[in-house]
Amino acid sequence: MLKIYHNPRCSKSRQTLNIIQEAGAEVEIVEYLKEVPTADELKSVLSKLNLEAVDILRKGEAIFKEQFKGQTHTNDEWVDIMIANPKLIERPIVVKGDKAVLGRPPENVNSLL
Repeated sequence: MLKIYHNPRCSKSRQTLNIIQEAGAEVEIVEYLKEVPTADELKSVLSKLNLEAVDILRKGEAIFKEQFKGQTHTNDEWVDIMIANPKLIERPIVVKGDKAVLGRPPENVNSLL
């Protein structure tokens, strides 16, 4: 079973979900802006992505530019910032078992199908 951290307003997220559904894969959809992941959950996802928190920050978001641009934080601090401001979490993220991919581009999800 796949799990997608999804924002239905995001075209890349919708395209990634569409690829999963067209493949007939079973998927759990987590609208992470409504169901914000815990810090432990986000750290687990980062481990599966093999990335640091700063690597999945949406630096183009107004909240980032206004409050965090130019700042240096530890990985744990960035995780806490993203949990408090889930708009800053890059999307979509698709998880399968101990692996995960960013759906940018959406075709990245094919490696999990």
